[in-house]
Amino acid sequence: MRTNVIETVMGAVVLMIAGFFLAFAYTNSGYRSSNDGVDYHATFDRVDGLVVGGDVRMSGVKIGVIREMSINPETFLAHVSFSIAPHIKIPKDSSAEIVSDGIMGGKYLALVPGGDEETLKAGDQIEHTQSSVSLEAMIGQLIFSAKNKETENEKGKPHP
Repeated sequence: MRTNVIETVMGAVVLMIAGFFLAFAYTNSGYRSSNDGVDYHATFDRVDGLVVGGDVRMSGVKIGVIREMSINPETFLAHVSFSIAPHIKIPKDSSAEIVSDGIMGGKYLALVPGGDEETLKAGDQIEHTQSSVSLEAMIGQLIFSAKNKETENEKGKPHP
């Protein structure tokens, strides 16, 4: 009988610890189920590496979250909707960039504030955007240009 009580107490302790870790992970995840921010939109040529739920940062500080990504069937451009904390006012001439979080890190949406005194209103579109840079494409260009230089050098040398 004594072992059943010990097993029950140990099971309860394990469940309490698991509940504590779940609560800790939820509170520190930054996930907000309510829509407590101001929504904005931006259009990009490409959004490689950007994900729904990803960060929106200004000066390296997280100020919002990406809500939705879709493709415009007429222009074939990527449309990104994101939400920002309501206390942050964005100047009208601000720009949005897709930036990498280090070499192996993910990507996030970075807002670069402009100097205009007039601010964007809820639902407005950010006009100035810079799409993501594909690391794979840059490496491919580097390899291709190195091969072209190598073949040009071989063509210019006299044969023995």
